[in-house]
Amino acid sequence: MKKWTTLAVILALPATAAVAAVPYGSMPPGFEAPHIRTSPIAGVVNQYWYNYKADILEAEKELRSDLRHATDREDRWDAWDEWETEVVDADKDYVKEMRKKGYRSGRVTVGG
Repeated sequence: MKKWTTLAVILALPATAAVAAVPYGSMPPGFEAPHIRTSPIAGVVNQYWYNYKADILEAEKELRSDLRHATDREDRWDAWDEWETEVVDADKDYVKEMRKKGYRSGRVTVGG
């Protein structure tokens, strides 16, 4: 078990650096980025959390590649739309798996 924890920590270090490399400044005007989780549901770090992080990193890698190869505004929008879809899908998959395990993501409601 200890070696898996060590491996997870080692793999998480480059992940932090990769997130910073996403060109959020080149996001098209009016485009709203989906929420990307920074901590696991209920604080439980398991294979589903690592799968989620891997999916996010893969989506960001594809985004950078697509933006590098974009030749016009439409290509850039398509790249951001595809990234958004992949991030939302990764989150849905993660939440679904955690619900199967009995964990729920918290919600805060302010006002009525």
